Amino acid sequence: MPRTVWLLVAARAVNRLGAFSLPFLTVLISTEFGAGVTTAGLLSAGFGLATIPSRLAGARLARGIGRRRTIVLGLTGCAVAQLGIAASGSLVAVAVFAVLLGLAFELYEPPSQALIADAVGPSERVRAYSLFNAALAAGGTGAGLIAAALGRWDLRWLFVVDAATCLLSALILRIALPADHAGPADRTDHPDRADHAEPVRPWRDRALRAVFLSGTLFALVTTTITMGLPLTLARRGLEPADAGLLFTASAVTVVAAQPALRLRRLASLSDSGAIAFGHVLLAVGLAGYAVASTLPAFLAATVLWSLGDVLVLGRVLTVVADLAPRGGADGYLAAYGISWGIATVAAPVTSTQLLAHVGAGALWTGAAVLCLALAAAQRLVVGPLVSAPGRRPTERRRGRAGAGSGARSA
Repeated sequence: MPRTVWLLVAARAVNRLGAFSLPFLTVLISTEFGAGVTTAGLLSAGFGLATIPSRLAGARLARGIGRRRTIVLGLTGCAVAQLGIAASGSLVAVAVFAVLLGLAFELYEPPSQALIADAVGPSERVRAYSLFNAALAAGGTGAGLIAAALGRWDLRWLFVVDAATCLLSALILRIALPADHAGPADRTDHPDRADHAEPVRPWRDRALRAVFLSGTLFALVTTTITMGLPLTLARRGLEPADAGLLFTASAVTVVAAQPALRLRRLASLSDSGAIAFGHVLLAVGLAGYAVASTLPAFLAATVLWSLGDVLVLGRVLTVVADLAPRGGADGYLAAYGISWGIATVAAPVTSTQLLAHVGAGALWTGAAVLCLALAAAQRLVVGPLVSAPGRRPTERRRGRAGAGSGARSA
């Protein structure tokens, strides 16, 4: 992997070390300020709504002031907002800083993901994005333990630790990443993309729209896990802070599963097949949450859905990057990333309402059914659009390269 990829991976791991405050935002609002579950969900949804313009601004700023400056600005803004939440003395103040956090939260993503897309060849993108996601998991192994420890003491300290790791990541990348050019973000791409120099118009691309819709539902499921798991544990008589231990188990699973991605059978799967298989594993794990009542049962279910997460995340970013025309990775990845903003708005409301009115069993059963539907849609609708004639000519070459490396690994 190129030096730029490793720098982003290292900074991402450091940042992730403190990034377990958000799952406890609804818990903080409920316990510290006496707000109801519905109010807590609406305030968390306000954070999610703010991430949508944040993602779009990240792509625009990357093309205007440069990718490194945009990354540093986003991480610093997150730190300021996190410290504001930790110091807030009223529900109104928490709401204001939660929205400010959302406005800064996604600035980082488009430039960092585009840097990876431009730093490696098409045949290495799956591995690069999987490594990027593994860095999140590696940092998460420590983050879950921090959350479990500090969460029992004072939830506000989770936001302080998160702010500190944001600032440390910003410092690392400010010093180590190459300086931004005077003009717009680097437009370099690979020779086999030279025939795609047209203006970037992501939403005119039918394949991207299909990936976006599927990705929004996947993001809704993933965000529901983040938001709903602590509340589910509390409803079943367990300690909400133990969600940190389960998230640590998920992170360990993601890291441990990385070598398996290079095995022949997995590496030779088409992107559509791998993503569909990942959704099936997610469904099985979430069905386990529907019936779990002990911490070991929640742990087993966590391992299963985490394996599915590994398959989906590494492949879907590669699909989006490959769909982008020359110089368009920032725009395509930003457009796709709006799915996470929508999910972050919807998940706090849907998960809290379902928990309040139909219970945890129905919440996780519904999530499992949605994952099975996504697996079917991936094979029947999304996959054919993405791999249609004339689209993604590098996919066959990447599949052969992945299968070859898998054979060596096996």
